[in-house]
Amino acid sequence: MLLRHRTPEIESTPIQPSQGLEHLDQKSIAVLRWLNANKVDYVVVGPVAQAIRGDINAVGPVAIVPAPYGRNFERLSSALVDARARLRVSPGTAGASGAPGIPNTVAIKLNAEKLARGSRWTFRCDVYDIDIEGRPARRADGPADAPRYQELLYEAGRFELAAGLSVEAASPEDLEYYAYVRRTGTAPEIRIRRQATEARKTA
Repeated sequence: MLLRHRTPEIESTPIQPSQGLEHLDQKSIAVLRWLNANKVDYVVVGPVAQAIRGDINAVGPVAIVPAPYGRNFERLSSALVDARARLRVSPGTAGASGAPGIPNTVAIKLNAEKLARGSRWTFRCDVYDIDIEGRPARRADGPADAPRYQELLYEAGRFELAAGLSVEAASPEDLEYYAYVRRTGTAPEIRIRRQATEARKTA
């Protein structure tokens, strides 16, 4: 019987950020380094992408949009399983475990298919947080659709966070989109309102 190779682990060894990126959190860098080591294709969104683009006040978990093909989800799910990922949940959720100052978590059985179906996953691996963004819920009155991965990647910028560690960070416009989704749980909507005007009769 073939044994599955264990995936690279999240390394806690500090890494020297590139000049201008010294404000990046070491835990965030460790997560991104771990994703790259596991050969996961992704674009960084959320507060870490904002920090990469220069917002020194942006704080929060690493949030990514993974490339939407099967083998990529297999690599990502295997890495999460081997890192003993648990779901971060709100207090009071059945089966949750946690302590003061530590997010509540619940165990989850994860595979590539389940990961690909989710609209948004919030994981905790030991002391490291990672969010996987999928397609957000649609509003009944017609929201703007989520940017497709190739569009997201095309508009993203490549940043070298440290020696040997480069990532794609979403464009400012796409970061605004995902910030709205994070706040509301739904995609933003675009409404066009036409103001009725009375026709003027000319003599």
